[in-house]
Formats: sequence, structure tokens, C-alpha cells
Amino acid sequence: MSFVEVATTDELRDSSMIMAKVNGHEILLARVDDNYYSADNRCPHMGGNLSQGTLEGTVVTCPRHHSQFDLADGHVIRWTDFSGIKKSIGKLFKSPRPLKTYQVKVEGEKVLVDL
Repeated sequence: MSFVEVATTDELRDSSMIMAKVNGHEILLARVDDNYYSADNRCPHMGGNLSQGTLEGTVVTCPRHHSQFDLADGHVIRWTDFSGIKKSIGKLFKSPRPLKTYQVKVEGEKVLVDL
């Protein structure tokens, strides 16, 4: 693993997210206060583009089926917005999986992610 520059600090406002492509891989980069978080940009449920979702604190919500993950460690908060039988059947086909996260560091104005 090695740190790769994915953005600069002026590219992200507080409580915002962007998608960056690094070696053909989509990375989600988020800023919350003065902390930066990075994860796979594609939702592990059905591949929704997380950078097009919403961010509340460190919780990202997928725009597709409203799965939620904490960017601090990738744990699943809500797998989908399905309910009842649809939720049970959905879990049989795609069991909940955490979001892969990456370590971030800032050097001057460079935001680097450990890929």
C-alpha cells in the first residue's frame, strides 16, 4: 500500500464529498469539519454511486436503496430501505457488507489516500 494524492484541501468544502479516480478505481473522499475520510465510491449493496448520495456527519447514504455507512470505519448502519418480506429476501441475495475505507492524511494542501 502507498499514499496517493487524490485531491487538494481547497477541492472539498466542509460536509461535502467528491469522487476521484485513481488507477481506474473510484474513491469517495469526504470532509467533515477538518477531518477527511475515504472509501470505495461504489455501494457494496448494488453499486450505487455514493458521491451522489448524502452526507450527514460521517454517515453516507447511497442514492440507490438508501443504504448507510459510517465513513469513520465503514460499518453498516442500514443495509437498505427495504422492509418486510422484501428486506428478508434481499438479505438472502446480498448480505450486509461494510464499506471498504482507506486511511487519509493531509500534507500541506495535498489530500493523500493509502491505496
